[in-house]
Amino acid sequence: MLHQYKYKSMEAKLIKTEEEYNSALARIEELFDVTPESKEFNEVELLIALVELYELEHYKIEAPDPIEAIKFRMEQLGMKKVDMTKFFGTRGRVSEILNRQRELTLTMIKKLHKEFGIPAESLIA
Repeated sequence: MLHQYKYKSMEAKLIKTEEEYNSALARIEELFDVTPESKEFNEVELLIALVELYELEHYKIEAPDPIEAIKFRMEQLGMKKVDMTKFFGTRGRVSEILNRQRELTLTMIKKLHKEFGIPAESLIA
């Protein structure tokens, strides 16, 4: 028989197990429509902070591959490979970079970060 952990109102403790995590999520869902004036508002804020802390440690999201990040942003902006010459130089160089045959330079990374808003960490990976 599965023992269910029930998150009690305003129980201030770190979430350490998947069971506690799921219970906290269920409690947040119960309190989803609370207003800042309600007595449960502090509880839901605390639970959200605890869940976020647990997720940072247990559900890390890896930075996307730099080329995939560039291609995704190009798609979002409706850009074609030829539009990338302003970042990479020639059409040949654009193809080499997008086909992973040539590395991004620091200058390219800076331009892409500034123009596309792609996090530098994603481009450096």
